[in-house]
Amino acid sequence: MPRTVSDGGEDDHGADVASRTSSHLRMEHGHGYKVGVPPKKNFFTEFSDAVKETFFADDPLRQYKDQPKSKKIWLGLQHIFPVLDWSRHYSLGKFKGDFIAGLTIASLCIPQDIGYSKLANLPAEVGLYTSFVPPLIYAVMGSSRDIAIGPVAVVSLLLGTLLQNEIDPKTHPLEYRRLAFTATFFAGVTQAALGFFRLGFIIEFLSHAAIVGFMAGAAITIALQQLKGFLGIANFTKKSDIVSVMKSVWGNVHHGWNWQTILIGASFLAFLLVAKYIGKKNKKLFWVSAIAPLTSVIISTFFVYITHADKHGVAIVKNIRKGINPPSSSLIYFTGPYLATGFRIGVVAGMIGLTEAIAIGRTFAALKDYQIDGNKEMVALGTMNIVGSLTSCYIATGSFSRSAVNYMAGCKTAVSNVVMSTVVMLTLLLITPLFKYTPNAILSSIIISAVLGLIDYESAYLIWKVDKLDFLACMGAFFGVIFSSVEYGLLIAVSISLAKILLQVTRPRTVLLGNLPRTTIYRNVEQYPDATKVPGVLIVRVDSAIYFTNSNYVKERILRWLRDEEEQQQDQKLPKTEFLIVDLSPVIDIDTSGIHALEELLKVLEKRKIQLVLANPGPAVIQKLRSAKFTDMIGEDKIFLTVGDAVKKFAPKVADNV
Repeated sequence: MPRTVSDGGEDDHGADVASRTSSHLRMEHGHGYKVGVPPKKNFFTEFSDAVKETFFADDPLRQYKDQPKSKKIWLGLQHIFPVLDWSRHYSLGKFKGDFIAGLTIASLCIPQDIGYSKLANLPAEVGLYTSFVPPLIYAVMGSSRDIAIGPVAVVSLLLGTLLQNEIDPKTHPLEYRRLAFTATFFAGVTQAALGFFRLGFIIEFLSHAAIVGFMAGAAITIALQQLKGFLGIANFTKKSDIVSVMKSVWGNVHHGWNWQTILIGASFLAFLLVAKYIGKKNKKLFWVSAIAPLTSVIISTFFVYITHADKHGVAIVKNIRKGINPPSSSLIYFTGPYLATGFRIGVVAGMIGLTEAIAIGRTFAALKDYQIDGNKEMVALGTMNIVGSLTSCYIATGSFSRSAVNYMAGCKTAVSNVVMSTVVMLTLLLITPLFKYTPNAILSSIIISAVLGLIDYESAYLIWKVDKLDFLACMGAFFGVIFSSVEYGLLIAVSISLAKILLQVTRPRTVLLGNLPRTTIYRNVEQYPDATKVPGVLIVRVDSAIYFTNSNYVKERILRWLRDEEEQQQDQKLPKTEFLIVDLSPVIDIDTSGIHALEELLKVLEKRKIQLVLANPGPAVIQKLRSAKFTDMIGEDKIFLTVGDAVKKFAPKVADNV
């Protein structure tokens, strides 16, 4: 009676269960079980199953099954606009939490928006525009209850760096702004397309370690860029690497620094850091750190106004355009030489914004025990940036600092974003002229205090302890950003992450297995020193799928295990190896190159008069081995359900002693 074997895994638990199950069956029925072969699927079924598993693993259409047409339409609308679902259960109690949270993050976002827009080399009002329209779109289409939408430091720096490499924002401000809106449009298109075509897994190629290093490097780069406003330097380098920035800083030390500006910046930076410390130490006082930036802006603006400090070299914001977002669809480059440039910049900045937003959304969803749909989030983020590009906004995404404040302030739904957006709208309509005397130094202090939280040294230390290769990716991204530029740091981060994947794919782990005393369990002899090798039998486990990228390595590595074993047998005068058992439990798949490698291995072993035996091939593997006639070459009697079954057959004396 044949029995289909479930697919094995890398961990030993699955093999243990398979071993014990097999032993139980033999005791109950009195005979061993053969490896089962699943029913062969036709090409269309196999292809459709592969597509479904790759792009529709969450089975998004399951809720539409057996539903009337009207219900399907309503469910479809709810999928696109989640607000139609959660708004039905909205209450006054929830609004109270959202209202307080919205006011709190508005007090934080207004000064940050003005500062971040300068980081992107855009007018101050563009930063405020970006916290008005995009949050409204996200509130309707987004699935996260806690994420706060708006400009963020890293994307602002990245966008500003990439844009000024193409157009000088001082000599050609209109063209620069047009390119910014073009990049924002294509960032939105990229994000929405990834979500619509369910290609969100692409952003996973930027590993956590690379993100930690990239964010830390970007934080230091941003902080260094703020020394221009913090020290009152008029002529500052356009380069972002640490060497150029420090040369510019020290080159202006005797005639470029302004002591009044430094006094304002240092005083309020100390105030902001103390407020942040208080909010971190006592969660109930989170509002202290949340309102500190706006408080700093109000006090410093009033101070500059009454003392006329702007007449003594203190740089101020000057005029911020009054009124809500003007349309900008006519400003986007849909033709001409800047079309491709805007597309390239938009794709890069959009991917970074997407990575940050998804990570933030998942973090707070886990804290509140709900789930977000990554692909749906991408469509929402992309749509809001497309609409934003048409309404004079630049790239918006989720802000970790604002989202954390939103969470701690007790937000219940995305309505907190609507409240924040409303406050920003009122600010644009009524009080932007009041920011005229806001010193640039206070904006620099706000940005410095905000980006310091991006330096996650605890995660970096943990990465070092856990995985040195991951740490290399982390440090590569970090040093790439601070010593070169943001784009090169990003390129290094992605390159190292991909290199790690390629290394693991092309050089999979293979281990020797031994028998744990008084059991039929076979485990890695390095992990379990008590595990003993079976005389005359070499047992090797391959811990990866066998593809064209690693098939030759797997074959050569198995032969090397065999050679090392034979040398040891000669030295210790042990019985020669007669059987090579390859445990295929973790091998989830194999291609034609992998089968060809097994055929070559079989021929080499036959010349040495060693028999090749396979243990526990999974359904995909055994099916392909049969299709390639490899099972006929090796013989059906050389394929076993477990390693224990194979040892019992070919080394019965050893098996009887366990």
